[in-house]
Amino acid sequence: MKLSAIVAAARDRHASDIHLEPGFPPAFRISSQLQSAGEPISRDDLTAMAMEIIGDELWPEFEQRGSFDLSRTVEGVRLRINVLQTSRGTGMAIRLLSTFQATVERLNLHPDLKKLVANPHGLILVSGPTGSGKSSTLAALIQEINQSDARHIVTIEHPIEYQFKPIKSFIRQREVGRDTPSFEQALLDAMREDPDVLMVGEMRDPETMRLTLNASETGHLVFGTIHSSSAIEALQRLVAAFPSEIQNSIAAQLADCLAAVVCQRLRYDPHLGIRLPECEVLMPTHAVKNFIRRSEFFQINSVIETGADHGMWTFARYRSWMANRRDWYIPPKDQRDQMADEAVPTKRATVSQTSTTPNTPADAPAKSPKKSLGGRIEIEPDEGGLEKILKRLT
Repeated sequence: MKLSAIVAAARDRHASDIHLEPGFPPAFRISSQLQSAGEPISRDDLTAMAMEIIGDELWPEFEQRGSFDLSRTVEGVRLRINVLQTSRGTGMAIRLLSTFQATVERLNLHPDLKKLVANPHGLILVSGPTGSGKSSTLAALIQEINQSDARHIVTIEHPIEYQFKPIKSFIRQREVGRDTPSFEQALLDAMREDPDVLMVGEMRDPETMRLTLNASETGHLVFGTIHSSSAIEALQRLVAAFPSEIQNSIAAQLADCLAAVVCQRLRYDPHLGIRLPECEVLMPTHAVKNFIRRSEFFQINSVIETGADHGMWTFARYRSWMANRRDWYIPPKDQRDQMADEAVPTKRATVSQTSTTPNTPADAPAKSPKKSLGGRIEIEPDEGGLEKILKRLT
């Protein structure tokens, strides 16, 4: 079995990820669910597949580290590939990258997020668990700048997931491992490249975080992603990544440069047949900045709950907004993850909300009795009494 055939099958099934493990059939993630398909792949075949992708020159590096990250285009699909060593042999985790241009409207995000890019400088964190759409939201915010402002944008990614076409902005995209050896080197280089906006694909280590904070303090608007389950946890993880003796100074630096934190997760909507983002948004008010400086992160939760006037959103309030929304963007079938065709309802752009039926006025048309699945007759209340109901039944 060749990788091209596996990717083609995943593409046809509208999968977002592929998992390959020796002795098991390929597993596709479709609408957040893993589905196995095909025949098991042997250890030798999977190792040969990995060697072909990585190449003989870089194979010793993989054997030393036990993992290797790269990007490739296979069967017309751009892939983010992680090759890893497991107890069974060589495995792969592959992300199929989207080709469409992400925007706030196309991702069904709240339009208030567009206001974040108006900041001339500062740090905007986009957080969430793995596979929650952080990169897509980040790309949508960059695209918003690209469509509205003439700024110099430098992106540092591993790998490049969305390829931007310059509209009003001048955009440079650098891929770690191909165009630069590391995030750290790319950030140091960026300070000499006259950027207005920096986008750091992933803040993995303290050095990358430190350089990102420094860039946001020196007059640049910086976007970064970090793994967390809430906006508050994103701040905690960033500060906790540093040695304890400098955490207080890092917290003070973070408080000074923070522009916003957006935490998101994806929820599959069976009516629309797509996954929708749910967001929590934290804005740096004076109270929030003071709590960050004192590392009293637990106090911030109450500020988010009462901070609607400052542009803050809790997950619960954001879900309420989603429940009342009608105009959803439904992407074409080949640009979205979905369940099997028979499980997805007909595509539609609006969703009607279930509401409580008001009391029927006396002059309204009489309701017909309904039959239940078990063959019983369900009789709804009627002001005409039992005699009127029996007449309708006969």
